[in-house]
Amino acid sequence: MRNDESLIFIYFCLIRKIDMRIYLIGYMGSGKTSVGKRLASRLEYSFLDLDRVIEEDQQQTVTEIFAQKGEDNFRSLERFALHQTFDMENVVVSTGGGTPIFFDNMDMMNAKGLCVYLQANPSVLLSRLIPNQQSRPLIASLGKEELYEFIKEQLTKRAPFYEQAELHIEARDLTPAILYNQVINWMKNQSRY
Repeated sequence: MRNDESLIFIYFCLIRKIDMRIYLIGYMGSGKTSVGKRLASRLEYSFLDLDRVIEEDQQQTVTEIFAQKGEDNFRSLERFALHQTFDMENVVVSTGGGTPIFFDNMDMMNAKGLCVYLQANPSVLLSRLIPNQQSRPLIASLGKEELYEFIKEQLTKRAPFYEQAELHIEARDLTPAILYNQVINWMKNQSRY
């Protein structure tokens, strides 16, 4: 084998022995679910979307939970679902946009796995959110300009939490391959210690 191939082979073997949880965080529309599924597939990990876990458990959509039980109740359900992931291995978890800012969720995710912040500016998020805005309870009733201002305000409030993630990746042109390579590079750097 060539030197590069040897390194890749050793690296592959090393990765297979790392049992971990990868938490994808960021604002809604940043690509946590769509890119997360493909990352999990490439790593041969399981994939969990916290919102879908809650919906299955409650037999209600997130929109229905917000409308009938309120945000506080939803955030408690979200925390419970998140804590269930701490016993899992080899899993990519797509969190809700607000997950990191409630309770001790951010500290716990950092302690229990790798947090990856998918960063996107308000314009990118706006263009991604408008097509399915009605399915997102926090923004369903906002006009385009209101939505843009809401995103800007929310990003400002949430940035101190999001920025605690170990790995930050620009989400504008994010592909599964880019995310995979970033995570693999992080793993490689961790293996040096």
